[in-house]
Amino acid sequence: MIKFGPSGNSESFYAQGYAHTEQSAKFVRDMGLDCFEYSFGRGVRMSEAKAASIGEAFRAQDVEISVHAPYYINFANPAAESVENSCEYVLASARALRAMGGRRVVFHSATQGKLDRAEAVALTEERLKELCERIYRAGLDDMLFCPETMGKLAQIGTLEEIVRFCKIDRVFVPAVDFGHLNAREQGSLVTAEDYRQRLEYMIAELGFERVKHFHVHFSKIEYGAKGEIRHLTFADTQYGPEFAPLARALRQTGLEPYIVSESAGTQAEDALAMKRIFEQTGA
Repeated sequence: MIKFGPSGNSESFYAQGYAHTEQSAKFVRDMGLDCFEYSFGRGVRMSEAKAASIGEAFRAQDVEISVHAPYYINFANPAAESVENSCEYVLASARALRAMGGRRVVFHSATQGKLDRAEAVALTEERLKELCERIYRAGLDDMLFCPETMGKLAQIGTLEEIVRFCKIDRVFVPAVDFGHLNAREQGSLVTAEDYRQRLEYMIAELGFERVKHFHVHFSKIEYGAKGEIRHLTFADTQYGPEFAPLARALRQTGLEPYIVSESAGTQAEDALAMKRIFEQTGA
């Protein structure tokens, strides 16, 4: 079943006097949302007791929780130490998420750096094969690891690159940030057909069952010549993308992703707006 929720806590969460992640579960459920993404963007610093407490709160509200691994992961860094660190960031995120009762770990794959594109992508692929082996050795292969499409041209993460990485093993499922795609492709997502082409590409390459419950990040994003500049809110009228065409494309393809709003400060409200748009699309 398709799910909608915010990435982190919106400004309204704090305005209502809430402060703790455990309270996010009821806040999200009371808004009529179904999921929540916790960010380990600056590092995995959470005790087992805290993770268990968060998990209990989310199970009580029947809200699914996912996590975003630290932002500084880079599987294209030639340094061996960097690769070891990147693997551990992903695995540590997964261990914490398991304690919270979730199973989706989103992560950034790599930055091109001084390598040429083909070399950086090939190196990232080989390093993700190493990560895959470590996932199995750690007994974490019942979880989903979601490499994300990226918004800046210097980052590894076109849709084609992410699909290539997901072909490594069943534990990898695409995390498609449509705002990122729209930014790196200079406003490419306008019509339902624009979205459907990308959805059907994933289905053709990975199979319907692998893609059916793929991970989605969605927000409007300001962009320039080098891609993404900053996240916006649905109130912005200058930059896209719009969600309604994606809702139609999802209905047409029968996909039921886990959709996370990454709007700047209004992520819960914009997640609810997406849920309502999707429901109206099926009316």
